Amino acid sequence: MIEAARRTWRLLEPYHGMIYFAPEAAAAYEKLGLTGRAGYFASRSAALGAVPAPVVVATFYNFNPALVRASITAAWSTTDPDAVLAARYAAADRALRGILGEATGSPEMRRAAALAREAAETVAGDVIGRPLFAAHAALPSPTEPHLVLWHAQTLLREYRGDAHIAALLTARLDGIEALLTHAASGAVPAETLRTSRSWSEGDWNRAAARLRERDWLTGDADPAFTPAGAARRAEIEEATDENSVTPYAHIGESACAELQALVRPFTRALAGKLMPWVLTRQ
Repeated sequence: MIEAARRTWRLLEPYHGMIYFAPEAAAAYEKLGLTGRAGYFASRSAALGAVPAPVVVATFYNFNPALVRASITAAWSTTDPDAVLAARYAAADRALRGILGEATGSPEMRRAAALAREAAETVAGDVIGRPLFAAHAALPSPTEPHLVLWHAQTLLREYRGDAHIAALLTARLDGIEALLTHAASGAVPAETLRTSRSWSEGDWNRAAARLRERDWLTGDADPAFTPAGAARRAEIEEATDENSVTPYAHIGESACAELQALVRPFTRALAGKLMPWVLTRQ
């Protein structure tokens, strides 16, 4: 069941993730006065309310805390969480309608939305240790099928994300060290991870040195695992999978396979338009 759960999460992730690349979202946040990265941090954390910056630093984990603090401080001095949440859902609606067209109201969309919502609602009360998931699970669910699916996948990815942070903490990895191990896995280029999370080369090199001392990384210029490091990273992924399987186990492998088949055309269309690099991993 764990493998079916991982495949389902991975396949559906672009359906949620498109909001971070859709021009409709950037434009909506700019109308509220949010510039730079403030729109991203405010829109994803708005479900928590206008909490102090350290709370967002804690839940976003691998981003440079200085970037998070500056972005959230600017956001909540400019607008408020309710306005940002409204802008986010409106942008998701426009982006999905713009790319998927009539498919947003299709029988396939309605069925996919029902399956994803059932999976997400199974764990709606499983909030202990999952702060970002808990905040989003407390939001009202949309009613239109394409937004029901988007909201459900938002919950499922934050449920998994909170579990992943717990696994990283257990492995005694701080945020930048977690990024380095992600880079060493080969999933995303190291420079992309470093710059997108706003870490300096000095920060990156010091973190790499710490991981070499702990026998996570080799002495290569690019992050590369030692055998011990590869084994530890595999343990992190296993723990994440084990602590994220419940919603998918509830609907079962057959329903997971059905959900994957239903959503695949939607995610490919969204990725092709907004995230073409994702298509190479599907």
